[in-house]
Amino acid sequence: MPIASITRSPGVLEVNPSFPAKTVPEFIAYAKANPGKINMASAGPGSAPHLYTELFKMMTGVDVVQVHYRGSAPALPDLIGGQLHAMFDPIASSIGHIRAGKLRPLAVTTATRLEVLPDVPTVGDFVPGYEASGWYGIGAPKNTRAEIADRLNTEVNAALADPKMKAQFADLGGTVLPGLPADFGKLLADETEKWGKVIRTANIKAD
Repeated sequence: MPIASITRSPGVLEVNPSFPAKTVPEFIAYAKANPGKINMASAGPGSAPHLYTELFKMMTGVDVVQVHYRGSAPALPDLIGGQLHAMFDPIASSIGHIRAGKLRPLAVTTATRLEVLPDVPTVGDFVPGYEASGWYGIGAPKNTRAEIADRLNTEVNAALADPKMKAQFADLGGTVLPGLPADFGKLLADETEKWGKVIRTANIKAD
């Protein structure tokens, strides 16, 4: 059963600095002029980077090639080294490389800009309605007593209200998601419906 949501983890569309596109419109135009020639890294089939890319393809009509890795960690060195062109990646794992100038961010995947990358626009600024982000939460067995679930929810929300906790999440581009178990349940239902449509449209299968 849902106990509490903790944080929302945004993504970023990033490219190797040598890639010719410097904005999302330029990226889309380049992709349409060179169908099937942009190699985009993925953290594996069904991963957040994979789904973010599939949603982007659905909403823009671009034809890019997904190159699957076993997570972001092995994909990022190849993106930095130029073997790949671009990637949608959680900001938490890419922010260090962005700050070091090893990767160029084109846009963040959230509905609004982020404090951690204030000068970087959102994908939705150019692709209306695009929004994608991961999230973390706490669940418990379905037969957990209501008083226990409520106590856990209260303690989690208290921790999320701590300024130091908020600052740590913000430094990685995340935002806290305090709320009741019902709020987390609605988030689960909404996300399941949204990404289920993407998975079915892209015909993504479990390995």
